[in-house]
Amino acid sequence: MARIAGVDLPKDKKVKIALTYIFGIGRTVAMNILVDAKVDPEIRARDLNDDQVAAIRKVIGDDHKVEGALRTETTMNIKRLMDIGCYRGLRHRRGLPTRGQNTKNNARTRKGRKKAAVKKKRKT
Repeated sequence: MARIAGVDLPKDKKVKIALTYIFGIGRTVAMNILVDAKVDPEIRARDLNDDQVAAIRKVIGDDHKVEGALRTETTMNIKRLMDIGCYRGLRHRRGLPTRGQNTKNNARTRKGRKKAAVKKKRKT
């Protein structure tokens, strides 16, 4: 089993798809990595030999920020926005959508479950 950037690649998938299991690598970047490493994208991950795995590791290590380093950078960018108090930072702080979406009816993913309305008792 190939282990690259701390992630076990699924054995039965083609290498071009298996690489996308690494955080920060999508389909296009995976293809670019395989071209740079001179590995056939159509072979299965279980059929990779040690030289091919080493070549892929080298390309990823030299040219791409993945997994922990990328997560840290993303978190620090969001924290920076919140610290300087810009609009996007305020939206992050409040847990609301940051890219201009409407929030009157939707945005439940970002806002969470609906809060039940509190009803006051009427005096009669």
